[in-house]
Amino acid sequence: MNIHFIQHETYEAPGAYLKWAENRNYKISFSKVFEKDVLPDSIDFIDILIVMGGPQSPNTTIEECPHFNADAEIGLIQKCIAAGKAVVGVCLGSQLIGQALGANFNHSPEKEIGVFPITLTEDGKNDEKINHFGNILNVGHWHNDMPGLTKESKVLAFNEGCPIQIVSYSNLVYGFQCHMELNTEVVALLIESETDLLAKSEKFKFVQDPKTILDYDYTEMNEKLFQFLDKLVLVYKN
Repeated sequence: MNIHFIQHETYEAPGAYLKWAENRNYKISFSKVFEKDVLPDSIDFIDILIVMGGPQSPNTTIEECPHFNADAEIGLIQKCIAAGKAVVGVCLGSQLIGQALGANFNHSPEKEIGVFPITLTEDGKNDEKINHFGNILNVGHWHNDMPGLTKESKVLAFNEGCPIQIVSYSNLVYGFQCHMELNTEVVALLIESETDLLAKSEKFKFVQDPKTILDYDYTEMNEKLFQFLDKLVLVYKN
């Protein structure tokens, strides 16, 4: 299996997604656009495209962020979907998948930073790739926006702060507004990048203080993600 990551910032690291790929000895490649890596011209070598998060939004312009080309990433996502590749988007990545399929992103009702539970919808409970999450699962969050929905998409999970947490766009294309890749290392990078997180935790209902986020044990959440990805690989291979 060939796993290709698009990473937008150092602190939006792939975390548990990368660990999963390494543990299974899959081939791994990166487009680290913050280091001015170019996106691949060919998708022949890609089996699973994983598009990570970032502080940008799908309507961020090149003038606003010179290393982020939303149109180019959307084009790559469209090529992968059309070719029957598996595509997973995280946060910004999930929003870009929606845009690639003609569904505009929206602002989330609440800013979420920290660990809060998500609840599976009936579609989520019936989705064989994520129903092992259980009805309720604590997961990581670090966002202001949420992905758009197509007529064919299904919302698989929601929570009090955001009505669209996990989306299936097709049997091989999934968007995660939540951050199930978080681990202690990634959280430390995110906290360092966030301005006045402690003050925000006192202002916003769904923002936790740095110590609470850093001290959380992300092991169970990561294991659930690994199982999802293993199931996705099986469907892709078949």
